[in-house]
Amino acid sequence: MIIIGVDEAGRGPLVGSVVAAAVAFPDNFYIEGLTDSKKLTEKKRESFYAQITQHCHWAVAEANSIEIDQINILQATMLAMKRAIIDLQEEYSKYKGKTIFNVMVDGKHCPDIPNCIAIVKGDLNEPTISAASIIAKVTRDRQMRELDSQYPQYGFAQHKGYGTRKHILALSKYGPIQGIHRHTFSTIKEFS
Repeated sequence: MIIIGVDEAGRGPLVGSVVAAAVAFPDNFYIEGLTDSKKLTEKKRESFYAQITQHCHWAVAEANSIEIDQINILQATMLAMKRAIIDLQEEYSKYKGKTIFNVMVDGKHCPDIPNCIAIVKGDLNEPTISAASIIAKVTRDRQMRELDSQYPQYGFAQHKGYGTRKHILALSKYGPIQGIHRHTFSTIKEFS
């Protein structure tokens, strides 16, 4: 039986995808200091990201801003998680054959996946969920830096899409970006 930890990054921002990661550790794998990605420095997250992606089985998936607007952020989060879990299970099964997976998700809700449990604050207490938290956060932060290079006037690299003062000022000056901002979010509706 293989344990898969799952977490997301990007539920709260006003822009971009919600990113989910799924991680399964190999036997006897351990990293000292794994915890919720938000409690780590960027340098530490990048270090852990390198170790996890090098030694573990992992997958990343997302639901973009258009999907978020169509089905709402909770359902989009569940969709991204389901995509990541299925990708990891399929990839793992190619190399290991038929396998039973137990899935642990950070939070209160599980996507529609067999053998799944939701654990509130799981990213603090379950190492595979902590690892997934790190993979999701680093991936999304990199997406925001890339978006910043395309739209530097919004400051995405600094605020990662959250509704900071700088972001709100940019929205009032330039308006929301079609297909990138989440147009069903109340803050964005004010500027549409």
